[in-house]
Amino acid sequence: MEIQILNAIQNIHTSWLDACMIGITKLGNHGLIWFGLTLVLLINPKTRKIGIMCTLALIIDLIGCNLVLKHFFARPRPYMVNPNVHLLIPEVGDHSSFPSGHTAMAFTIASVFYLNKFKGWQIIGIFAILIAFSRLYLYVHFPTDVLAGILIGIGCGILGVKIYQSKRQTN
Repeated sequence: MEIQILNAIQNIHTSWLDACMIGITKLGNHGLIWFGLTLVLLINPKTRKIGIMCTLALIIDLIGCNLVLKHFFARPRPYMVNPNVHLLIPEVGDHSSFPSGHTAMAFTIASVFYLNKFKGWQIIGIFAILIAFSRLYLYVHFPTDVLAGILIGIGCGILGVKIYQSKRQTN
């Protein structure tokens, strides 16, 4: 069923959309955009609080998603299951599809922003959705990988905020 969903998404490809989805997914590569945004937030005294929350949430996400779950499940990526698909990006190096790390990181930051009603949370939320969709569009994740990434990201965002709040209350 998941391959059928991915194959259906392949029917909406256009050169313009291909370029957009490649660009969007590249912004999420290695979490650089999220680490960069977090660094900017940490540097500015007015946004340091949310920067700390993002840092905590990203650390939880990295450990849980990339170091534990990906290795535990070691699920092949869709293009490995269906080698007939034409990839628009190079094969992903880790070859572990579950869960989507790009999606988890995006929703981690979006959750922290939303929970704090931080200015621009809507834009970050839309961008997180676009990153999630790009992973399906580019045939590098199954829908359940992306769904798991969304849920993990939201959970990591909540945990990061809760840890920060609990440390602030004890001090």
